[in-house]
Amino acid sequence: MKITGVELRRIAMPLVAPFRTSFGTETARDVLLVRVVTPDAEGWGECVAMSEPLYSPEYVDGAAEVIRRFLLPALPRTLDANAVGRALEPIKGHRMAKAALETAVLDAQLRAAGESFGRFLGAARDRVPCGVSVGIMDSIPQLLDAVDGYLDEGYVRIKLKIEPGWDVEPVRAVRERFGDDVLLQVDANAAYTLVDARQLAKLDDFGLLLIEQPLANDDFVQHAKLAKQLRTPICLDESIESVEHAAAAIALGSCSIVNVKPGRIGGYLEARRIHDLCRANGIAVWCGGMLETGLGRAANVALAALPGFTLPGDTSASRRYFATDITEPFELSDGHLAVPTGPGLGVAPIPAVLDEVTTATEWITL
Repeated sequence: MKITGVELRRIAMPLVAPFRTSFGTETARDVLLVRVVTPDAEGWGECVAMSEPLYSPEYVDGAAEVIRRFLLPALPRTLDANAVGRALEPIKGHRMAKAALETAVLDAQLRAAGESFGRFLGAARDRVPCGVSVGIMDSIPQLLDAVDGYLDEGYVRIKLKIEPGWDVEPVRAVRERFGDDVLLQVDANAAYTLVDARQLAKLDDFGLLLIEQPLANDDFVQHAKLAKQLRTPICLDESIESVEHAAAAIALGSCSIVNVKPGRIGGYLEARRIHDLCRANGIAVWCGGMLETGLGRAANVALAALPGFTLPGDTSASRRYFATDITEPFELSDGHLAVPTGPGLGVAPIPAVLDEVTTATEWITL
């Protein structure tokens, strides 16, 4: 397949409510979309980098620059999705930018072939169970109201963001209010150190599914030490940037669960490799989210339908984050989202909505 040109499009997506984590608060998403055009089809990829380098070293402006300056010139004249990763391998890091470009190429390839993302990746289900991520709130009553609303909507799992000073008490309050039957987990986004092991061990009393990324992104050894001090399973998120990282974490005993975020690890082909590795080693995986629009959500839902994804992911309905999505909205049904079955992503931007939220476009001829 030959790419004739690539469009870099920036869109501004206000969130329905502020989303606070241990590293900051988001009120809107500044999203970079990549559109790859070929003679036979076009494809879309969504870059999940944030406006500032807080979750990871990547950020939106930097992702756009590395795509135009380094990634696109590195592509061969004819290629398929598998060739993208090989061509971009000499360029260090920038996995979110690489993922957006590879996804757009894969989407175009599959649309031309009439094959869906789910079928290509190996989806084993036609719908996936959905969890929801609940940000840090100003008060526990506010948190309880939010959780109550999400449970009423049908979400089958609740994830609470935590940080030092907002951990044991909010978790206890949610357990006391909603009972032990609610699937509950927490996410620290690397906010703690091993010195906090005794505090984190207090969470063992609440029957959590997991504690996600409690310690620093780059510290497998400390996570392995912490795992021996907790009954609650440790899940790694930011630490896992490749299948090699996943293999190292498994070998060291740093985690027993992995959160697979395709943008963080360089794309859906690498996500499938991590899925296969973890499944072969008895490690549970689930699909995380980065407040994606319907384009990124469609691909995530397809990925979450693979057989090794045994825990509900952060594949929430569109309205969890956006009043109006750029695609037809994903709607929750009995706590699940349907896996798109159309060619490629199975969804496409609605032109009028896309134009309304677009802040800039750049066309690059190849």
